[in-house]
Amino acid sequence: TGSGLELPSHFSPIYFPIGNAATGFFVIFAVIASVVGMGAALAGFHHVRAWSHESLPAAASSAFIAWMLTLLAMGLAVKEIDLNGRNARLITMEAFTIILSGTQLFYILAIHGGR
Repeated sequence: TGSGLELPSHFSPIYFPIGNAATGFFVIFAVIASVVGMGAALAGFHHVRAWSHESLPAAASSAFIAWMLTLLAMGLAVKEIDLNGRNARLITMEAFTIILSGTQLFYILAIHGGR
């Protein structure tokens, strides 16, 4: 930008055509968390099949990373709820993300509880 140009007051570096300023960040982190969560589910499935001490660290660490990314997406969902201006699809995605953050915690506890 030039020296005389200013950014708009509601500028977001990640533009998403629906929602508010937090929508773009929320969607990106929700997709990243879902892909990492699928990898964690595969590692957990392998751990259940093998049921050995060698497969536990991979399952537990990938589950923990997926949970942390889901908590980040949940925080952005809460921020998006706070800013208003959403449609029904975003409300559904926010609800699934918030519920998933709780169920992933139980998944991590189940992996560690089955030692």
